[in-house]
Amino acid sequence: MMGERQYSKEFEAMFERIEHSPSEQEKIAGPSISYWKDAWIRLKENKLAMIGFFLIIGMIVMAIIGPSISGYSYFEQDFTKKNLRPNSEHWFGTDSSGRDLFTRAWYGARYSLLIGLMAALIDFVFGVLYGGVSALKGGRLDNIMMRVAEVLYAIPFLLMAILMMVILDRGLLSIIIALTITGWIPMARLVRGQMLQLKEYEFVQAANAMGGTTGWKLRKHMIPNTMGPILVNMTLTVPTAIFAEATLSFLGLGIPAPKASWGTMASDALGSILIGNFYQLLVPAILISLTMFAFNVFGDGLRDALDPRLRK
Repeated sequence: MMGERQYSKEFEAMFERIEHSPSEQEKIAGPSISYWKDAWIRLKENKLAMIGFFLIIGMIVMAIIGPSISGYSYFEQDFTKKNLRPNSEHWFGTDSSGRDLFTRAWYGARYSLLIGLMAALIDFVFGVLYGGVSALKGGRLDNIMMRVAEVLYAIPFLLMAILMMVILDRGLLSIIIALTITGWIPMARLVRGQMLQLKEYEFVQAANAMGGTTGWKLRKHMIPNTMGPILVNMTLTVPTAIFAEATLSFLGLGIPAPKASWGTMASDALGSILIGNFYQLLVPAILISLTMFAFNVFGDGLRDALDPRLRK
């Protein structure tokens, strides 16, 4: 008994007893952090995602001011300077028509980024509305809307794009329509799946009991609670649209000359490869690759930051 008592005293001496008043026990230990502020803090801790974020900002800034830096026009031709390699006067070199590639590259960034951002915005609007209405209405209407979406999604993208080019002629508008005519369907399916889960939550059932309209429930409850996956999907839609536009332009279905996008620059550079001017293809290829890398790593970081299960 004496040994046990001594051991007990030695054990208690290892710890310090702290007395708390009832008011101190109710006190909040740390400051309250909102969901979006916590997501931003976690996003900043992801170094790769922040590299992607600053690359995106850099691309947008250069698309705005880049064409005016070199002092050359994007359509200005000088056949005495054609196929010049990168030098102090023409930083990215010149193409087969003597046009400055630095100016054309950042002028083309305007079209490529605009197409990507517009495709993401249109996919957001149509996808959220279509998927949200389908999920909230449910029943027969949900089945009909999803079957229509599946039929449209089964049409090959390239076939639809070529058809739009034939009907509307080549141009920025026809490319955006070709990319978004079925591009909103993955967003709609994502939103529908998220909202079908939210329908079972108590706050949505309470809104139904109060007689809330479909538009009100979408605006007040459903869309705000699905913004995380929606934003991630939008960031991943932009590089997909840019690459699709580059593919169409590479096939001769893109922005008409003398305007340029990264895809048309790559298509124009094909003839120069045979005479050893690889830099003409490398310039748009590197810019496309950097942009896709930036949006993908930023989208991955945003997905992790917005995941409530990873919240500290």
